[in-house]
Amino acid sequence: MHPAVFLDRDGVINRAFTRDGTPHPPACLADLELLPDVTDALQELKTHGYWLVVVTNQPDVARGTSSRELVEAIHAHLKVRLGLDAVFTCFHDDADRCDCRKPSPGLLLRAAQELGIDLESSFMIGDRWRDVEAGRRAGCRTFFINRGYAEKSPESCDYRVESLAEASRIILTQRHSP
Repeated sequence: MHPAVFLDRDGVINRAFTRDGTPHPPACLADLELLPDVTDALQELKTHGYWLVVVTNQPDVARGTSSRELVEAIHAHLKVRLGLDAVFTCFHDDADRCDCRKPSPGLLLRAAQELGIDLESSFMIGDRWRDVEAGRRAGCRTFFINRGYAEKSPESCDYRVESLAEASRIILTQRHSP
């Protein structure tokens, strides 16, 4: 069993485009912009034995405002550039009532089963209450990056941080060699 760091995508790894206080994904591959220190933070986690797994809601596909091809192109680019071990995506919207859309833990549970991940020694890093709740429900320790969106914050989380780099430093001080 391997420990992992589960990561939301938009707002954690790459810049989210905020409109009316709500984050949105890049509209095209050219708009994809990594946040500062993401590459170094992820490399450090990987060096210390953590698997890097993106778990992301992409409801714009169900809403018809983005294509599955664009989402998959972004993921392919991120996997190569950042050395991600896997990307698990929910393409549904709330009305679909699936078990993979965060805050449900379905994506994390599926990743754990398929990749042999030990959820109790893993972490979830997100910038929305849904991310934190999914991580909590899956049995991971959770980080909330507060981006100041006009939506509710998580009711509870293990850590509140300013960036992925700060979360990475905390993870590595907790357990130097998984």
